[in-house]
Amino acid sequence: MTFRQFAFNNVLRNKRIYAAYFLSSLFSVLVFFVYAIFAFHPGLTEVHPGVATGLHFAEAIIYIFSFIFVLISMSAFLHSRKKEFGLMVMLGMTNQQLRKMVFLENVLIGFVATIGGVGIGLVFAKLILMMAESVLELRAPLPFYMPWQAMLLTCVAFLLLFVVISFCTVWILKGNKLIDLIKGSAVPKKEPKASVLLSVLAALLLAVGYGVALSVKGEAVIFAMIPVTTIVIIGTYFLFTQLSVFIIHRLKNRKSLFWKKTNLVLFSDLSNRMKDNARTFFFVAIVSTVAFTAIGSLVGFRFMFTNSLVEERIFALEYYSASGNEQEIEHLQTITSELEGTPYTNASLQIKNVEIPSLATEYQPLTGIISESEFNALAKAGGQTEVQVELDGNEAVYYYFEHPVVDANREIEVENERTVDLIDTEIHQISTLGSTLIRTYDDYFIVDDQFFNEITEYERESYHVFHVSDWKATADIGMNLLNEFEVDETRGYGDNFYIQSLGHDWSVMNQSLGATLFIGLFIGAVFFVAAGSFLYFRLYADLESEQQKFAMINKIGLTEKELSKVLTIQLALLFFIPISVALIHGAVALTALKNMFDYSMLQSSVLVLGSFTLVQIIYFIFIRHNYIRRIKSYITN
Repeated sequence: MTFRQFAFNNVLRNKRIYAAYFLSSLFSVLVFFVYAIFAFHPGLTEVHPGVATGLHFAEAIIYIFSFIFVLISMSAFLHSRKKEFGLMVMLGMTNQQLRKMVFLENVLIGFVATIGGVGIGLVFAKLILMMAESVLELRAPLPFYMPWQAMLLTCVAFLLLFVVISFCTVWILKGNKLIDLIKGSAVPKKEPKASVLLSVLAALLLAVGYGVALSVKGEAVIFAMIPVTTIVIIGTYFLFTQLSVFIIHRLKNRKSLFWKKTNLVLFSDLSNRMKDNARTFFFVAIVSTVAFTAIGSLVGFRFMFTNSLVEERIFALEYYSASGNEQEIEHLQTITSELEGTPYTNASLQIKNVEIPSLATEYQPLTGIISESEFNALAKAGGQTEVQVELDGNEAVYYYFEHPVVDANREIEVENERTVDLIDTEIHQISTLGSTLIRTYDDYFIVDDQFFNEITEYERESYHVFHVSDWKATADIGMNLLNEFEVDETRGYGDNFYIQSLGHDWSVMNQSLGATLFIGLFIGAVFFVAAGSFLYFRLYADLESEQQKFAMINKIGLTEKELSKVLTIQLALLFFIPISVALIHGAVALTALKNMFDYSMLQSSVLVLGSFTLVQIIYFIFIRHNYIRRIKSYITN
């Protein structure tokens, strides 16, 4: 057997430990390759010119994180195999051969993970492209292509990563002495001690961080973000290294609890395991928090912006014509021609701008006046509130634009009753009305029709709306109109007019936010998978000592049912404590974002945090089943 074959067989013999490392590495390669496929896809680049840059940026984040993840994982593997390495050295293996063996093992796993990730990506490339079409809601399909650039970039990047990691692991092994390798993890552990001061500090830091995050509003959230994040990170570290051990000690001192049934077995070395795994739990909690917050924020922003757009815009198409617009009739004919075959209702407003010196400003020297009948017709077409009072003579209702999201929790100061002077008469305002019905963002006086007709000195404007029940189907119509009117696609403004399409604007916004969500979703998924893998590594790194411990306890009468109960509770504590901390961190962070934008992110928060929790529970059930099976198998054998 050659030395390479020996290294290969070592990987196969340790496949239980290497499985999670290999699958996590393969997943990182797969996600990186998927991003590369999209980044180099000519169709997506044409539709979203900025997406390619975002995807390459995401690849850089994944690559850096993968390097840290693989390095920490390899350190955990080397620690769990110290005794094995010590035996090899005793049997004549030199330190140089030992380091060479570890180097070859890691390169082998990295090579297979890289080839496997690229291969799986190629197999499912078309399906992934179709999923992207759905998420990004692209009009044109993304055809399959042979991603040579993506394959080359992925293979070179990750093979280089695994080679560098292999050299790092060789350096880690360099300082180990034979006696340390032989002892491995069998060195007796002292009872861990927790500092009362640091335990109190952990609780205090988390309380202060949460309190500030939940209390600040608006722009103050941005200024509080860095100090709050720093405080919470420090508090989380002391939570796992000090406070958790302190709480376990307090529970062990309560004899009524400690001596009850199997609690003696449960708590006997729980403080040691918490102390040993403190850094892993801290890392898992922080990484999971980043994943929860990033994905929750992106999903929340998508909900917020798209819902805000739909709540603000009542009509499928809006056309505004300012004074001096000679193309108004031609444009209206074009709009009705484009809508031919689509069921719609339309309404129009004639706006008379008059001079009211008491209300004039530098930016708005004129004030608009509209007739009651036309306003009510517009409101009826949009299913909005009509004028509720009967206007007579010079009586008027003051209409102001009220945004459903921005102004929802803001008090708008508007006088209910007042008298304003025109050039040759006056208007007596008797009430106010706020809505998004007229989206010129100006305020108007709604007056009786007869009074409206008597106004002769004015500048004329008009506002035309078209209501379509299935407004999403008008996205192409909106695009065609923007092209025919030769206006900017994002704003719709021309000379003395503007045209806006709800369907088109919603489609553009949804695609842009969908691209961001698509980028962030996989980054969050990589972080989450890595967090779960770290827990898996730590649990199985201690498996041998746990098998020996429970084998001895089994001899003094521990039943199979009690064994399952103890292991389930212990695994649940070790598994869900860091995830629970991450869920709380994520919920607080998403609440802070809600306070900054004054928009409820409850729906997105529940969706994201609930989905992650469900996945984690399924993962725990799978890990628990295999872990308990291995413990019982060792005991019976």
